[in-house]
Order: sequence, then structure tokens, then C-alpha cells
Amino acid sequence: MATGGETLTALEAVVLAGGAGTRFGGAKLTAPWRGGALIDGALAAAFAAPVRSVTVVTGADLQVEAAVRAFAERIGEAGRLRLVHCPDHAEGMGATLRAGIASLPAEAAGVFVFLGDMPAIPRAVPPALAAALAAGAPAAAPVFQGQRGHPVLFARALFPQLLAVSGDEGARQVLAGLGDRLARVETDDAGVLVDIDRPTDLEGRP
Repeated sequence: MATGGETLTALEAVVLAGGAGTRFGGAKLTAPWRGGALIDGALAAAFAAPVRSVTVVTGADLQVEAAVRAFAERIGEAGRLRLVHCPDHAEGMGATLRAGIASLPAEAAGVFVFLGDMPAIPRAVPPALAAALAAGAPAAAPVFQGQRGHPVLFARALFPQLLAVSGDEGARQVLAGLGDRLARVETDDAGVLVDIDRPTDLEGRP
């Protein structure tokens, strides 16, 4: 098992960005958002997290890769960006999650899983999750007013289970199996719950 110091310095981030955005009408992650693309929000949170690299898993939308590269270059983080294309993206989130986990460096001690359509993750949350993992939790997730949000941080011990997920459930079953062993980190920022499914979800957001 990694020590706390090793855990905090060997964390990675995976941003799942392989969906077709059907309910949005397509091209969701490249839709305009605060002067850039919608996925910029998740990327900003991922790069600000205590991680060595950010792996973005692409799939259905061929324009996402260009948007991701442009953002990373704009903030001077191109050197920490890793891009992985998931050929089985039509299967759902499970396939993109597997592709992201399989691509991680062998020495990765843990991984934050961000969703590309959740642009409002507060910067304070990932470090708090990392602290929970360093304290011995196998996984950690933020909770706002009783609702579990994102991102979720998984220790390396759970990678085999993440590599076995399927369908569009993502890691939901893995988390359910942890029960009380999942560290639930309270936050007063609703950004951990904000996800964009339809164009109307953007209404009223600057």
C-alpha cells in the first residue's frame, strides 16, 4: 500500500469525454462556455487538482480533441495532457472509463475521475479528496447536502474493478460495493452536482 506521501504525489486525473451528447443535440462538450468550450470547466478543475497528468478519453465527437488541446495550450499545460481515444465509446461510460484506467502509468497510486460535462467543480474539492485517500480510504467523493457528487478519487487497489465496469453506469457499482468505506467529503459548493445534459441546463449560467 502506498504511504500518504506517495499517494499525494502519484495521483492522476482522467476526464471522460467520449459521449455523443445525444440529449444535448450533439457537440455538447464543445458548446460555448465562458468564452471557451464546455469541457474547459472540467479540464480546469482536473489540471488544478493534485495530479501529475490529465488524461482525456475521447470518443464520439471528433472535435473534442482539438478543443482539449487548445485549452491545455492556452493555460500552459500541454505537457501534462494525455489523450486517449476509446473505439468502444458507443457502449457508454463504462468503456471510456476502462480506456482511461488502462492507459494510466503503472506507478499511479490513484486516479480522479472527472466528467467532461461537469464544468463547475470547485478547486478546493480535489485536495480534500486526496487527503482522505492519504488517510487510508479506498475512494473518496464530495457530498453536497446529502448528494454524492464529482469528481471521485479511487485508490490503485480499485483499478481492477474499474477495468471490469461495463455499460453506461460508469463506476456506480464499484462505489456501491464500498459502502461505508467510501470517504464522503462534505462541501458547501453545489458545483460538485452541476452537470450539463441539455442546452436548457446552460440557461442562467454566465
